[in-house]
Amino acid sequence: MRLMNREQRPESDTEQSETMKGKEDDVDKAARTKILLTSLSAMVAETTTFPIDITKTRLQLHGDDSHSSSSSSRRSASAFGVATDIVRREGPLGLYKGLTPAIIRHLFYTPIRIVGYEHLRTAFFPDDRPVSLSSKALIGGVSGVFAQLIASPADLIKVRMQADGRMISQGLQPRYSGPFDALNKILQKEGIVGLWKGVFPNVQRAFLVNMGELACYDHAKRLIIQNQIAGDNIYAHTLASIMSGLSATALSCPADVVKTRVMNQMVSNEGKVKYRNSFHCLVKTVRVEGLGALWKGFFPTWARLGPWQFVFWVSYEKFRQAAGLSSF
Repeated sequence: MRLMNREQRPESDTEQSETMKGKEDDVDKAARTKILLTSLSAMVAETTTFPIDITKTRLQLHGDDSHSSSSSSRRSASAFGVATDIVRREGPLGLYKGLTPAIIRHLFYTPIRIVGYEHLRTAFFPDDRPVSLSSKALIGGVSGVFAQLIASPADLIKVRMQADGRMISQGLQPRYSGPFDALNKILQKEGIVGLWKGVFPNVQRAFLVNMGELACYDHAKRLIIQNQIAGDNIYAHTLASIMSGLSATALSCPADVVKTRVMNQMVSNEGKVKYRNSFHCLVKTVRVEGLGALWKGFFPTWARLGPWQFVFWVSYEKFRQAAGLSSF
């Protein structure tokens, strides 16, 4: 009997090793599938809501006109007025200026933050243990920071190209002919470090957005299902996405305004910039335009985040279901 056990043990160890390897392969396959589905869902959501995003960016830059000191540049504007002006001056395609770098950004940004959040949630709270909202908020914020650090150059190019259409409307020559031209010119004039201009307000915004968005969606969806308001379906996903959109917008809008202005500024011929850093931009914006300027673009930001999250989460949850994965 002892001899038989000794002979069977290597076979048993081999089977155990193969089982562990099989589980690791399944985990890797699931992670790759989640990354693919997240990227696909983000592309659909970004393309659908991009006209609202460019309207938000132009609205945030209103009153920050580096090329005109006239008081007309600081007159109040509405989201509808800005969108109408874009279509009138640049045509319908003007609403999609900067879409390519935006999609490229989401191919990095969204998979890292979404899959990273889920991985950290599972790592720190295994076996489907209850997770507090504060813990989810911290995990969401950290995931957003890592994702934004990697995707910041694409975000910079997107903001610059969105702002270019505004220069055209003022009769000025656009800075860039396309995303690769923008990348080349930024590298030539500002160096590789220039690709991460505005990275600190960008990271701050990413922390706040994902703290509100991921934690609120995750928590709200589970509360909705647990309280039997709706099942794990499109109704629960819609309600959760609306709640997360509102919280993410309220938390992130000031950082978003600062990020947009810092990233859009160019180095003058004298080697000077309008804002030395994000704090200087924050102080100067409040001093010149008032505290309310920090929430410029709040409505189009929320109007974009709401539909974006609805399209993204509904698509992502359905894609996961079709791929045989569990709900987020």
